[in-house]
Amino acid sequence: MSSDILEIATIVAGGDGLARRPERPVVFVPRTAPGERVEVEYTEERRQWARARVTQILLASPERRDPPCPHYASCGGCQLQHLRYEAQLPIKAAIVADALRRIGGITFEPPEVVPAARPFGYRNRVSFVLRRTSTGVFAGYHGFEKPRRIVDVDRCPLAEEAVNRVWGALRAAWGPDAGLLPPGHELRLTLRASSYDAVGLSIERAEGRGDPESLLGRVEGLEAIWSIGPDGMIDWHVGASELPDRWGTHELRLAGKAFVQVNREVSEKLEEYVLAQCGDVAGLRVVDAYCGFGLRAVELAIAGAAVSAIDADHQAIAAGQAAAVEAAAAVRFIPDSVEQALPRLLPTELLILNPPRRGVAGSVVESLLAAPPTRVIYVSCDPATLARDLKLLSPKYTLTECRAFDMFPQTAHAETVATLDRAASA
Repeated sequence: MSSDILEIATIVAGGDGLARRPERPVVFVPRTAPGERVEVEYTEERRQWARARVTQILLASPERRDPPCPHYASCGGCQLQHLRYEAQLPIKAAIVADALRRIGGITFEPPEVVPAARPFGYRNRVSFVLRRTSTGVFAGYHGFEKPRRIVDVDRCPLAEEAVNRVWGALRAAWGPDAGLLPPGHELRLTLRASSYDAVGLSIERAEGRGDPESLLGRVEGLEAIWSIGPDGMIDWHVGASELPDRWGTHELRLAGKAFVQVNREVSEKLEEYVLAQCGDVAGLRVVDAYCGFGLRAVELAIAGAAVSAIDADHQAIAAGQAAAVEAAAAVRFIPDSVEQALPRLLPTELLILNPPRRGVAGSVVESLLAAPPTRVIYVSCDPATLARDLKLLSPKYTLTECRAFDMFPQTAHAETVATLDRAASA
């Protein structure tokens, strides 16, 4: 393999450093920092780009630190733990601004990034991979430079303490060849901690049942075990069918793969900002698309809006309906895909979009261009798909506000909220 000496210009989406070479492809170098001068060894070269690994740091950034996690050198779960937390925030702002410019054709200042109160110990939900091999059981994350390898992780510093406590006890209790867990070459194990420190375990890719009753008896703090089928639904459960949880002023009951944000404190700040961007909604027609548990829809209904909330997850819709009844809020919940339901609800004064990482479907964009709401608030977990969708909406909308939220410290990910106002000519 050939080597080179490079200067890192910036950090790009995904967390790699980027170096430029005259008349040659750009180079992506993981675990570096802007301004660093590094000796590298090339691991992959293509026509338009190359990848390299650091063999020696010749000039280190003043923002570099020793990673707190002992697994960081081999684990692929984090990308920025080698940098001080304060230095991670402007990197994320630049990633968002770069996506808006490069993909969306939108020139916008790097947004403010709302920091996390806890750079570590913030994740209430963590997914591990358990792989059974001829040499033993390995359970943890995919490897950094070898993603097909599983790095055995006994404790994750990003996880809430309740998750780590149960994870350690589960590893000690599952027995030889993890025999108390369901059979299967590779299982996906997701631990979710409620605000009351009760923990549930979701198991995917199971090829049988194992002995979940014994696990519940041996692992203190583990209150429920769910087996999740290929369709994402619960095939069976042992222990509690649902875990009580509290988000803001609302009580929820969570089960299986039901989605809530992994970072409680930052999620609360994001919701406050979204509601502020909604403004005075009294008397307005509001659609909350990809609403999840519908807690935002409940708050908007309490504030006087006529709210329709859409989500394809029937379990989440049922939980949202229960929260609305408890809060005496009139919300019309629609258990359907946004692609199917949204056209029937347009036009409307305010639309909130909170799609999965892939962004919104082309048919949703077409519906919005045909009957544009006055304001669209787009909550995104991927700057690239956000920028793509904003470009598609640009004939009818102007980006007026943008703010990022550091939902995932130590990684290259951020949550972004973009406020779009309908153009005067639309």
